[in-house]
Amino acid sequence: MDVKIESSWKEALKDEFEKPYFKRLVEFVKSEYQTQTVYPPGKRIFSAFDFTPFDEVKVAIIGQDPYHGANQANGLSFSVTDGVRHPPSLQNIFKELNSDLGIPIPQSGNLERWAKQGVLMLNATLTVRASQAGSHQNKGWEFFTDAVIQKLSDEKEKLVFILWGAYAQKKGNIIDESKHFIIKSAHPSPFSAYNGFLGSKPFSKTNEYLLQNNSGKINW
Repeated sequence: MDVKIESSWKEALKDEFEKPYFKRLVEFVKSEYQTQTVYPPGKRIFSAFDFTPFDEVKVAIIGQDPYHGANQANGLSFSVTDGVRHPPSLQNIFKELNSDLGIPIPQSGNLERWAKQGVLMLNATLTVRASQAGSHQNKGWEFFTDAVIQKLSDEKEKLVFILWGAYAQKKGNIIDESKHFIIKSAHPSPFSAYNGFLGSKPFSKTNEYLLQNNSGKINW
């Protein structure tokens, strides 16, 4: 199957694209885009991969669903299109960034600047119906993104995986902790941010590990 995705990922995931579940997933997603309002825009479904080639991944931040409001989702977990008001989870991420590293709250919630430095902003489910959170769960995306995480864990070393909340942490069970650094905390959502996300210092911890392993820090 010819999937329009960045070339190094296309090679890394070529076996996955031929599996029956992926072919069913493609048919489902095509039908949804033809008959429903679906986010992100079709050409942005694989943006996380396009901005962060397989060979350049240093950090992976695992999200759940794309944002389901108009003009929000841009294909990167927790990220929004330029000019869009920051959703509550992203507000808390920036609040922690400011507390952790003293970086002023960014004007733009577009996290492409992180992705271009090797931060894979990966949602577990890559599409969603407008105003219907979780509407594309259990259609096959989870198998695909598990395969992505497995491939990174198996074929690379000394990556940082940032797992915010129980859902991401469950998805992280396939990561080899002997080879990689895993950062876990509560989710940045307002419902849980005060239960361990705020004050967890994920950004400085990530850079400390990367520098220790000669990877070069992220300019958050």
